[in-house]
Amino acid sequence: MSMLQDKQLTDLSVGDVMISSEKVAHVQVNNPLEHALLVLVKSGYSAVPVLDASYKLIGTIAKTNILNQILGLERFEFERLSDILVKDVLNEEIPCLSKEDSLLKGLNTVINHPFVCVADSDGYFDGILTRRAILKQVKKDIYTQKS
Repeated sequence: MSMLQDKQLTDLSVGDVMISSEKVAHVQVNNPLEHALLVLVKSGYSAVPVLDASYKLIGTIAKTNILNQILGLERFEFERLSDILVKDVLNEEIPCLSKEDSLLKGLNTVINHPFVCVADSDGYFDGILTRRAILKQVKKDIYTQKS
């Protein structure tokens, strides 16, 4: 059995179930909104983390942030997408977890968000914790207990 399978659900940490940064779509703070919208559409996500050049977490950006920014009186002004930078519309007020936080803390934090960013003590982006990742772990725990 692996280490993860040996742990009880209540003993797991955020780091045990999070999606690592290498597998997470993100944008850079100085990217134009055009690039951010392309990443969001191609990935199928509604929001992604925003990082600086050294991969420190700055915030998140969502499709709604972008669309609200280019919403004109009568139409979306898509031509403005290349003139506005991610840093001008990103959301900096986001919850953040560390790998060492308990899964229970992660669960409480992710209840009101599709995902929560995970960063180390210096602010470097480690990955995300999603509701799906937690639910998959709960399902695995339930089936393991039945065996």
